[in-house]
Amino acid sequence: MSYLSVENLSINLGEFALKSLNLELDQGDYATIIGPTGSGKSILLECIIGFFTPEKGSIILEGRDIVNDLPEKRGIGIVYQDYALLPHLTVFQNIAYGLRKIKKNIIKGKVEDIAASLKIEHLLNRKPGTLSGGEQQRTALARSLVVNPRLLLMDEPFSALDPGTRKEIRQLLCDVIDKKCTTVIHVTHDMKDLWALADKAAILRQGKIIQCGAVRDVFERPVNKFVADFVGASFWEASVDAKSNGITNLKLGDFNIFSKDNAAQGEIVKVAVRPEEILLYNAPPDNLNGDNLFKTRVEKIKCEGDVWAVSVKIGDTKLLVNSTRNMMSGLYPKPGDTLYARIDTDHVRIVR
Repeated sequence: MSYLSVENLSINLGEFALKSLNLELDQGDYATIIGPTGSGKSILLECIIGFFTPEKGSIILEGRDIVNDLPEKRGIGIVYQDYALLPHLTVFQNIAYGLRKIKKNIIKGKVEDIAASLKIEHLLNRKPGTLSGGEQQRTALARSLVVNPRLLLMDEPFSALDPGTRKEIRQLLCDVIDKKCTTVIHVTHDMKDLWALADKAAILRQGKIIQCGAVRDVFERPVNKFVADFVGASFWEASVDAKSNGITNLKLGDFNIFSKDNAAQGEIVKVAVRPEEILLYNAPPDNLNGDNLFKTRVEKIKCEGDVWAVSVKIGDTKLLVNSTRNMMSGLYPKPGDTLYARIDTDHVRIVR
């Protein structure tokens, strides 16, 4: 039995809705929910914690349906982007807020322990208004984690922080979550949150989860064009031309591509390729070792910080490539140039 099972959850709030949504998590899972704005991500969290009562469906946590329980009876914590700290209380008092019913000496130990884990032990006597954004967010996380929630929900908690602070808090949070084996559902638009923290990813669209699974599976084997576009993969329909020596020969428009994935001759399949798994060259490289090699035409080039996003075409078929600055060194391509794209047969994934 799953630790958390959301079954056929439905609610209509006008602009936002969930439509027979299903989600299952095991204890200790860290799941990220990603999807377009307005797809229902925040509503899902607020139904799970009990701020909204669904019109249909169940939320089974540790074998019991909690859909009619009051929020404070569910043992679930939630962290928002805006921290929601009580300004008249100290950091210590904010963290201890959910521990009011236990002995003071136990409260002190618990607060100091979680504060040390999140590196805010030196701030315990300060008021929230004197803290930086990162310090306030760590305080909010400490307040939710100190009560050992059965489930921790997070709604874009790092979106207001600068990149350096986000990176630091991700690492601190990862360490605490691992230590406590906390089950987490984290809504985010930042793929760096997903890669740094999550072991599961769920793609939400128009109130339904389109795909859910291990992060690498979702990103490498998207189930449809929408998911592929959202996670940045190239995605095509192809037919199986032939099979030989463990290699599947796929007909894709006006060219063929080879994959180590298995498929039957004549079968119509979907093919996905991740942009970071494609290498670009000015001239055909030696020693291909059976890899795919395509002559391409550069369409667009865009610098995205540490990565160059390059759009190329093989005939009329578009291919997305993400290259590091180091990999782009010496290429200096511009639109209209010819480049050669190399794709390992291991990285051509057949999706059904």
